[in-house]
Amino acid sequence: MGLKKAFTESSNPMFGDEQFKNVLDANLVEQQGTMTVQGAINKTFFLMAIMLAGALFAFTFPSSILMWTGVIGGAIVYYITSRNPSRAPVLAPVYAGLEGLLVGAVTSFYWTAFAPGLIFKAVTITFALLFTMLMVYKSGMIKVTEKFRAAVSMAVGAVMIFYLINIVCYFIGINIPFLHDGGALSIGITLVIIGIATMNLLLDFDNFEKGEEQNMPEYMEWYFGMGLLFTLVWLYLEILRLLSYLSSD
Repeated sequence: MGLKKAFTESSNPMFGDEQFKNVLDANLVEQQGTMTVQGAINKTFFLMAIMLAGALFAFTFPSSILMWTGVIGGAIVYYITSRNPSRAPVLAPVYAGLEGLLVGAVTSFYWTAFAPGLIFKAVTITFALLFTMLMVYKSGMIKVTEKFRAAVSMAVGAVMIFYLINIVCYFIGINIPFLHDGGALSIGITLVIIGIATMNLLLDFDNFEKGEEQNMPEYMEWYFGMGLLFTLVWLYLEILRLLSYLSSD
């Protein structure tokens, strides 16, 4: 009961009344295996491998077309999967490939514009935050309560709307200087977003454990793995942005 309420009251696009109902119905109707934490971890590593392959391709052949294919295509696949999680075994690898195109193209840009060491720092910080938050979660220092989940999910939703407005402004030729000039406000906004993405990792970890506890269908391993991949890519790109601002000072 508590888990259902936590998901259905969340503003996270991957969780809503219809999605959760579909999962429960599928669990009752389809006699298949149930998800496990280890299974979700394995799926996540597999998705990361696909993402890295896509990133290597886009890094080797950098193009704004590949970047926008990753952005728009990834958003579409993410949305479709969130409406029907049972499609995750097929769509999650597609999403990982598209995210790889985005990561590779963006990384290539920063590699050219700044010292290559910037990329190494961004990767190191991203994984440092991943393992730090995993330890925080396992230690119980921060508990993922319903209120915590709702608060983080609303913050994530607000950031996604912020990104959407920013993209629309870009395509219609409107520039918002204080968002990208590397000034104090730009740095502050980026730090807040990194903080939200870091907190979202706790929700991802909790999804793995709650999915196993609730005996969700096995396809949810792909679904939750996709969610963790989304957070890691998001965190990495924002850390890249922050480091670029700091390097320009």
